[in-house]
Amino acid sequence: MTSTTRHATRETLAASARNLTKTYGRGEAQVHALRGIDLDLPRGRFTAIMGPSGSGKSTLMHCLAGLDQASGGTVTVAGTDLGSLDDDALTIFRREHVGFVFQSFNLLPMLTALQNIVLPLELGGRRIDNAGREHAHRLANVLGVADRLGHRPAELSGGQQQRVAIARALITQPDLLFADEPTGNLDTTTSAEVLDHLRRSARELGQTVVMVTHDRDAATYADDVVTMQDGRIA
Repeated sequence: MTSTTRHATRETLAASARNLTKTYGRGEAQVHALRGIDLDLPRGRFTAIMGPSGSGKSTLMHCLAGLDQASGGTVTVAGTDLGSLDDDALTIFRREHVGFVFQSFNLLPMLTALQNIVLPLELGGRRIDNAGREHAHRLANVLGVADRLGHRPAELSGGQQQRVAIARALITQPDLLFADEPTGNLDTTTSAEVLDHLRRSARELGQTVVMVTHDRDAATYADDVVTMQDGRIA
């Protein structure tokens, strides 16, 4: 492999992990949650990380997202080694490069859908200019909630609330969007709609999406599937 090829390969990756380990506890109570994980996450693709409870999939997501510190190995996101950042720098890095979607939608009830979507920009000290509003409307259109932007969360269905949460996670144009069991609180039909919109986020917006799930049906929406078992990639 030439140096040019290596450079090109790095440029096509949103994140990578090398020999990643995570251990909790000591002595007989020690738990090896991750056991030497090597993983590449290509830009602009929808990757599902799946496995049963205790397989290490959530721990892997937390380490990749910089929410938890690995015991060993390296995690690189957007060309930055997360292990080289102190707590303050890591907080800023997450805010600028990583988006999150969870089972609970975590929308602020007193704000409209549009206000919830642009909230990360305000928290990051950015002025909401015309470009920011246009981006919010473009995301809302792709996610199918453009006609609900003036409504508060209580006036939205569960699926609409989750799509607003996805738009909020995408508004900062993160290098990585992590979705942690995003359909866990939704019925089958609504889950399919949300998963389809996550897939569209990758295909139409070029977003890199990483979804943690135990649901095989949900994983079929992804471009790539990583299966975890006992802290290893199976």
